[in-house]
Amino acid sequence: MTNRLFDASVAPAAVPEADARGPWAYLWWLVRIRPWPLVLSAVLGTVWMVPLALVPLVIGRAIDEAGRGAGQGGLYLWSLTALGLGVLQAVAGAGLIQAAVSAEAHALSYTHRVLVRQVVRLGATLRGKARSGDVAASAAADVESIGNAFEVVGRTIGAVFAAVLVAVALTATSPVLGLAVLIGVPAAVLGIGPLLRPLQERDEAQREHMGVATSQAGDIVAGLRILRGIGGEAGFAERFRRTSQEVRRAGESAGRMEAWLQAAGVLLPGLVTVGIVWLGARLALQGTITAGELVAFYGASAFLTLPVSTATEAAETLSLAKVAAGRVCTLLRLTPAVTPPVHPRPLPPGPPALTDPYTGVTAEAGRLTVVTAPADRTGELADRLTFPPVAGDDTPAVLLGGVPLDRVDPAELRSRVLRSGPADALFSGTLREELTGRTARSPEELDRALHAADAADVVEALPEGLDTRVDEGGRTFSGGQRQRLVLARALLAAPDVLVLEDPTSSVDAHTEARVVERVAALRAGRTTVVFSDSPLWHGVADREIRLDADRVPGSTDRSAGVPS
Repeated sequence: MTNRLFDASVAPAAVPEADARGPWAYLWWLVRIRPWPLVLSAVLGTVWMVPLALVPLVIGRAIDEAGRGAGQGGLYLWSLTALGLGVLQAVAGAGLIQAAVSAEAHALSYTHRVLVRQVVRLGATLRGKARSGDVAASAAADVESIGNAFEVVGRTIGAVFAAVLVAVALTATSPVLGLAVLIGVPAAVLGIGPLLRPLQERDEAQREHMGVATSQAGDIVAGLRILRGIGGEAGFAERFRRTSQEVRRAGESAGRMEAWLQAAGVLLPGLVTVGIVWLGARLALQGTITAGELVAFYGASAFLTLPVSTATEAAETLSLAKVAAGRVCTLLRLTPAVTPPVHPRPLPPGPPALTDPYTGVTAEAGRLTVVTAPADRTGELADRLTFPPVAGDDTPAVLLGGVPLDRVDPAELRSRVLRSGPADALFSGTLREELTGRTARSPEELDRALHAADAADVVEALPEGLDTRVDEGGRTFSGGQRQRLVLARALLAAPDVLVLEDPTSSVDAHTEARVVERVAALRAGRTTVVFSDSPLWHGVADREIRLDADRVPGSTDRSAGVPS
């Protein structure tokens, strides 16, 4: 199967900006940008539902024709009409399924893509503004709820149109029965309304608990090895069990309300049907309507349970979609901590120098600088050297080629500067795609990067080499193998400025010695900064810098300032 992750035709950037002012605005935006599947679904839903509504009326006329004894011609005509309506309904039903699935797929695809684009834009800002469980739940449950709403629209419009048609036909035959239908069916639909608000509230509560549980599950899986090492596995498992029970109770509460809603969707139209049949039977006994018309009224009243149940389903689905769209809009309204400059300044060509006036770190252009700093602060320092300052940070901005980072266009900054650290992840897909992304790389470039990171043996051990599929997070690799592959990916990108945070912390001394020598040779002529206290790195450095704790800036999440 072809991996379309980097296919421009489905790239999130190709999607217009979403209207995130509110849930209804977002749902209407989805309709506006691609209305034809929904329009076709509505047309086919009407064509599918109307024959079903007309069949009882046609059968009633056929019975009356047979009762008059006027010959078989009229009976055959109405029988053929009923058959034609059945064929039309079958054809329209087949088309309706395809159109409804197309409308659903449109809503799913576009919502997924705007969420992915927003996550990329926010970068590390997302960690401080939303739980990982909320993002995961939106990408799964919320997107599905929105898609379900688009799937049901066509059938609902057809059901409403058919119900109106039946009401008009019954009114023309018997104003009394027609009036009963016109009053009873809307009353049945409105009777369901009071149940929608409690359902929506309970669904929101369940969704909130699900976000918490998903976040906890992600933390446990990511830190399972550490939890076992400190004996905390059982404690965190118990904590997750309590959270999962809260999710269960919230789900049961929402399920009970949904069951009441479904029961009302059966009971209320059933009462309308019973009332219409009773009234029709009395009119037939009085001779006001014929036997065929009584059958037609009964069939039509039985049919009306379908539009009411469809309307009930649509009300429930739209209620859940509103909750889901509200969650999506909450994520879409998040903003990065740093906005792009109005008038960005271009960077000078070639490998630029990197200067931090606050800490005194200076990486000369085209040279390898090794920085030793307190281990718990290297991440903040690496962030400071590669990301623009966030709002409220009054320390002097880092200079890249003499240009302050907050004056550089984010796209140019990303293309010229790369930071790689122990938190970097491997994604699912083939290893070749993982290392190269969307950039075409020659076999020679791949070999050089893998050789410099001493990762060639990792690739050779794989059954299909670079074409082997990597599991999410690269969990099939050891810590040292994963670190070397991440380093190879950073080297293959060949940025003008490369900042490495402890790039050899998970490998043995012999491997580290090879990596250090090869990286220094491969990066010759480009600006490279390595945060490490390893003497091997200091042995190849063009310049060494040692920072004490008092020269390290305060805790500031600079990675939050990367708009993507």
